[in-house]
Order: sequence, then C-alpha cells, then structure tokens
Amino acid sequence: MNIPVELGSMRGTESVAEASQRGPQLQVAIIGGGPAGLTAAYELQKHSPVHHPIVLEESDMVGGIARTEAYKGYRYDIGGHRFFTKVRAVEALWKEVLPNDFLTRPRMSRIYYRDKYYAYPLKPMNALLNMGLYESVRIMLSYAKWRLRPSQIEATLEQWVTNRFGGRLFWHFFKSYTEKVWGIPCDEIRADWAAQRIKNLSLRKAIWNALSGANDTTSLIEEFEYPRLGPGMMWEAFRDRIVSGGGEVRMKQRVCQIHRDGYKVTAVEVAHEDGGDRYQLSADQFISSMPITALVENMVPPAPAEVLEAATKLKYRDFLIVTLIIKKRDLFPDNWIYIHSPDVKVGRIQNFRSWSEEMLPDTEHSSIGMEYFCNEGDELWRLTNAELLAQAEAELRKLNLVGDAEVVDGTVIRQPKAYPVYDGEYQEALETIRSWLDRFSNLQPVGRNGMHRYNNQDHSMLTAMLSVKNILGESHDIWAVNVEQDYHEEVDSSERSLVGPSYGERLQPTRVAAEMA
Repeated sequence: MNIPVELGSMRGTESVAEASQRGPQLQVAIIGGGPAGLTAAYELQKHSPVHHPIVLEESDMVGGIARTEAYKGYRYDIGGHRFFTKVRAVEALWKEVLPNDFLTRPRMSRIYYRDKYYAYPLKPMNALLNMGLYESVRIMLSYAKWRLRPSQIEATLEQWVTNRFGGRLFWHFFKSYTEKVWGIPCDEIRADWAAQRIKNLSLRKAIWNALSGANDTTSLIEEFEYPRLGPGMMWEAFRDRIVSGGGEVRMKQRVCQIHRDGYKVTAVEVAHEDGGDRYQLSADQFISSMPITALVENMVPPAPAEVLEAATKLKYRDFLIVTLIIKKRDLFPDNWIYIHSPDVKVGRIQNFRSWSEEMLPDTEHSSIGMEYFCNEGDELWRLTNAELLAQAEAELRKLNLVGDAEVVDGTVIRQPKAYPVYDGEYQEALETIRSWLDRFSNLQPVGRNGMHRYNNQDHSMLTAMLSVKNILGESHDIWAVNVEQDYHEEVDSSERSLVGPSYGERLQPTRVAAEMA
C-alpha cells in the first residue's frame, strides 16, 4: 500500500511570503492529546517561533483521563482531578491558560468500612468512636510494635505501609481498598507505588495534622481549585490556544507505527479512526504520551527481542464509571467516598455537585459517579450498560446513600489503561525499555502512560515542560522528575528549582529516596 508522506503544513492562515520570511520550520509530532501532550505543544509554541507542534489524538476528546465527559447536559470527571500543586511553574501555567474559571473547593472525603463512615483525613475522635476503645488500643499497640521492630525490607506495599501505620491499621484501612483497586494482593504490589502516592505520611503525622491543623501532605489537602465545568475545560482551553497560535491538534488520529532509522525516529504512521487512508507524518522531534508498551510494540523496524519481551510484562488497571442521575438535590457533601467494604464492588463514589454545581444542568437533581476498578475483558468489564446501571443503583442503596430517592437516568464511561500497575515485574521491565529508548536522539516519552508512572497532572505537565526544554537545547533527565518531593521531603537549593517561580528558571530534577517516617 502506498502511504502518502506529509512533510509539513502552514501555520494558521499566514501567507506563503510570511512563511518564507520566517524561514523553515522544525516540525514536532506529539503523540497524545492529554495533559502531557497538550502542555508540550503549548510550551513549544510559546517558547520557539521555529518549531511547529502537531498533536495526534486518537479519540474525539482532549484531556485523556483528565477529560470531562458529558451526558444530557451532565458533566463527568473521569477519576476526580483536584487542581493543587506546589510546582509554581505548573500552577502559573494553569492560571495563564484558564485565568477566570477556577473555583476554590473545600475538600471533603470519607471512608466507608464495616457499615460506618470514617472522616478522611483522620479525625481521632471520629475514628475512636467508630472503632471502639478496645480496637483503637490494639491499633496503637500494633503501631508501637512496628515502630520498635520495623521490617528491614520494604519491597512491597504491605511492608511499606505496615512500617508506617502498623499491621492492624494496614489490615483495616489499606488492604481491602488497595486490593479492590489493583486486583492483586498487597504483597505483590511494589513499595514504589506507596512511595509515589503516600510519601512520608505516617500515623503519628496524621494524628498530629488532625489535632494541630497542620498539613504538608498533598493527599490530605483541605481545599483545592477546580475548573467550573470540570478538568476537561482546562485541556480544551489548551487545545484552543494551540490552534489559535498556529499549531495543530488533530483528532481521531491514531498512531499505529513509529518508523525509525537506528536510534532516530523518522516518521509516524497515522490512521484515521473514522476512516480514510493512512498517512505518514515526518518530523524533526517526537514526544510520546501513548502507553510505553504500544510505543515499543509499534516500532518499525521492530525493537530488540528483550525490549519487546519487557513490554509484555508491563500491565495496566482499567476503570469504568457508572454515572447515576438522582431526583434529589443533596445526597451527601463529600467530593468522594472511598468504599473499603468487600460487600460491594464499587471502589469510590463521586458527588459531582461537590466539585462544581455548574456540572449539573438541573439544580434539583444530583449526579453520582460510581467508580469500578477492573481489567479490560473481565466479568465486570463485559457487563452491558444496563446491567452496570442496575448494579450501581443496587450498591448505592445498599450503602444507604440515597434513601428512597429515584434514579432517573445514567450512563457508563469506560477507561482502558487508566493506571500503570506496580507489580513485581514492572521495575526490571521498565528499566529495560527505558535504557533502550534513552538512546534515541529525537524521541521523548512523557506523562503517566508514556512513562508507566502513576502520577498526577502536575507531574505529567512537568515532564512535558522538560521535554520542550530539551528540544530547545537544554539537558534534563525526565525520568528523574519526582514532582511530589517538595510535598513530602526536604529539598536543597539545587532542587528548589522544581518549584521555582517561573518557567525561565532551570528545572533540575534529581532522584530523592522516599523518607522513612
């Protein structure tokens, strides 16, 4: 099959004369229109007049898992996205792109466990009353035991959490929910996941935060900012600015092959998701936020056998959200509730009115998102939408969250490859892939799936910002970025640039070991 080769395109509506005066363009192909891909395109366009970004997004929406879906006027956040960061360059970018549409929201969440609701973050009296004096004493004794004689090995999530919270609290509040989310035992989940998501939080610190009001742990922030129409509003604004500035965001364009000449990518082959001939897009630089497994598996000529084998060992956890529209205004005040109970399959419940009332078209109705963690193709994933809606309503009533209020409508949103899995094989496999990709002169993986790292929007954006700086002549190890370090750890002056006040300051990430709480 003859595949047409596209060598470039004009910016906006500029004339041939204007283009010739500006000189030849350096084209940058960006795979994926999520937070990382859009940030890379916007920053490249803003800081370089000679680079022309082309974003290739396989779906019909920008934002990736941070998009906002809509159904009959109701808007849905896929997973819940709080806009909070201590990386000032990222925060400044949010405000630059979406200056007038943020709401400041109070954070409220609870844990449902053993037919009771626990405040989260921890409130000692609430926990004491719910657990009872006898069990609370056992928790504290277990905590003391593991503080005095911690496990000397912290290879698994179970060991990491138990060292910080004690075995009893791990068993009550971490084991059931974590295994529901990941679908594998806690002793098969690597400690890296906890180090990435929980950091230096400990029982001692949690109690001190609850009593003193102090809080330096990101996962326990008390308020956050949120776009009034959901997180997708941010990424739609990024898209619009890129296009208005002369860049391109091509929708329903799936990258199906990455052509290379040794360790230099020469072009990507693109398929139209709604039909049409494939074409090849040549570029000078390539930035990829597609799943790193797909990046490797679609190389032409093929990647080495050991790299392809490593790609098969990286796994993902998939996710679906069942949304229910309920004929009652106020159900509960939480942004979301974590469901630790094994009696129901739902893992977390979002209340979209608590994120933003503008996400609901009817002020007399509520909009709920029932989140289920699963694997694509398993029994839960294969249920029909009607079956999932019925199950979600039954579980919501079992949890006694809606009383006798009528469920009037709903829909199902499925998200494959939502979370990279940190199992026993992933570290070695990822290192093999990374070592090979590091040899490429014009290819940079960024973002959550692009790097197989469970991170937040700000981390994904920061990797993209550094990739642009690399294209413009600087030298940064994107893999060394750990955007959470300033939240949880002491950082010296050389690392402080991660949270510097402007993009112009050098961002110099370094590897920092997780603090032992």
